[in-house]
Amino acid sequence: MKNNKLNISAAGSGKTTFLVNKALALDKTKQILITTYTIDNEEEIRNKILEKRKSIPSNITIQGWFSFLLQQGVRPYQGSMNEMLFDNDIRGMLLSEGKSAPKFDINGRPMFLRGGKRQYYGEADFKEFYFTQNWRIYSDKISKFIVGCNEKLNGEIISRISRIYSHIFIDEVQDLAGYDLEIIKLLFKSNIETILVGDPRQVTYLTNHYRKYPKYKYGKIKEFLQNECRSLIDENTIDETSLKKSHRNNKAICEYSSKLYTELEKSEPCDCETCRSKNTEHEGVFIVKPEDINSYLNKYNPIQLIWDKRTEVNTHYPVITFGKSKGKTFKRVIIYPTEPIKNWICNNQSDLVNAAKSKFYVALTRAKHSAAIVFSYSENEEFDGIEKYIPELSEIELSE
Repeated sequence: MKNNKLNISAAGSGKTTFLVNKALALDKTKQILITTYTIDNEEEIRNKILEKRKSIPSNITIQGWFSFLLQQGVRPYQGSMNEMLFDNDIRGMLLSEGKSAPKFDINGRPMFLRGGKRQYYGEADFKEFYFTQNWRIYSDKISKFIVGCNEKLNGEIISRISRIYSHIFIDEVQDLAGYDLEIIKLLFKSNIETILVGDPRQVTYLTNHYRKYPKYKYGKIKEFLQNECRSLIDENTIDETSLKKSHRNNKAICEYSSKLYTELEKSEPCDCETCRSKNTEHEGVFIVKPEDINSYLNKYNPIQLIWDKRTEVNTHYPVITFGKSKGKTFKRVIIYPTEPIKNWICNNQSDLVNAAKSKFYVALTRAKHSAAIVFSYSENEEFDGIEKYIPELSEIELSE
């Protein structure tokens, strides 16, 4: 059996560095693809290689997930899927944030079924199902298109990819969903050595909203391999320990953020001398009353993290959304939680929808030294794993 791997990582564990080091260590005769969903992460991969080499080695290709699927999966044999594609070029992709291929009437108005449900094209309407009017393929249909075309060609699409690449590394694999998971299964069946790396707790984006494999959405890649790829994996395929130590977060942040995902291995702080060499004051997770925000900002200068731009913040200090902060490291952050997140903070047990849980986890784990949370609490309330921030009188006066 090939040495296919899924490495489940914790925030700040160096998963991208792990993939880069693995790629650079391979023989230069090996053709390697490193692919990921977001542009930011694609750029991070490039930068990590350039920290170690003067240029990107010629045997390593870095390419976004959709770009890879279009170039190597859709375009080479597109006419085999439907004859009309012999006469029409696919003009790129339309990113679908929800279900694609909606129906419109002759006046351009959305069409609805009885009861107010939107109407969508089905597979019988090939062109409208997969493509916009100007032949851009819907992003959530790309992998479905490839799987269908690969079946018609008796596996030739994946066979061709295996002749191009001996190794395919997928970073941020937790973002993949729907038919993208079927692509992973096909890669595992091929002779390509495939390595997947990701943190199931950091699903702030999804590549695919198609209804294929709905129970594996939101980072359940381990369960997908165990249930749908049983014959393709062995006891060494899934590694949950090698990347569980964070080079970013301290013990308090690791322990508190791990409360969000009790079914997964708890993350731990690394014991690297370079990461832990300095003693820093004010380390851990803190709770800050709204009236003390300015005092806290003035003293510690944290990055403000918000759910969206509707949140009121102090515009004199830097601010970024939870989602945009993914992949970044800051010395300190202060988080403005939503109401559902506040409910969870009270007892660490209330249900959080997947998106809220992931984004709160991302926000907490951006901080190297301290993560503060804005919360109006009563004096007798206590919070497990959180310290209360009590400003000194002089700090209050300076912030006013």
